[in-house]
Amino acid sequence: MIRVFYGDDRVKATAEVRRILGDEYEVIEGAEITRAELPSVLMGATLFSEKRKILIRDLLSNTGVRDEVAKFVDTPHEVILLESKLDKRAAVYKELKDKVEFFEFKAASAVEFSAVFDVYRVAKRDGARAVLKLRELEPHEDPVMFFGLLVSQALKDFTARPGAQEKKVLKMLAQVDVQMKSSKIEPWLLVEGAVMRLGSL
Repeated sequence: MIRVFYGDDRVKATAEVRRILGDEYEVIEGAEITRAELPSVLMGATLFSEKRKILIRDLLSNTGVRDEVAKFVDTPHEVILLESKLDKRAAVYKELKDKVEFFEFKAASAVEFSAVFDVYRVAKRDGARAVLKLRELEPHEDPVMFFGLLVSQALKDFTARPGAQEKKVLKMLAQVDVQMKSSKIEPWLLVEGAVMRLGSL
């Protein structure tokens, strides 16, 4: 079986490689494979095992062999192609897309400061409305990163006006921060709870 992993989040991709292949697998640099070597790489057995676990880096970027990969989709081995870039317009992608599994590992986008500021500003007056705004952002953002920017906004407020309310906000956010690091509660639920409480402090 061949799987293709691609995208800019190499940490998640590598974790999934280990989950599927385990701790012991062959690692092959796809750029160094020749057309003559490809059949033995994808189909050949070893002295120790008939079924191999193989990670091949950037094979589909190797213009000398990538057009041959489709011939070996029935490999008996567990093969993962880890690609730095994947051109979905390329002929090799079109040939493989219905024959092998593709998995994209996309890093969470950087949260726009204006979006965080907007949620924070609305939360100070109306927590429920701020949570609705937050839920629009959740599918596209990372909760830990978002919460960190929320805290930085609260710190700016405290620096500009170190009043009792600003101090309460920071104290509450610090408690939520501890929960996020130690609790098994879904992080977005904790962020939503913090946003909801902002207006009542």
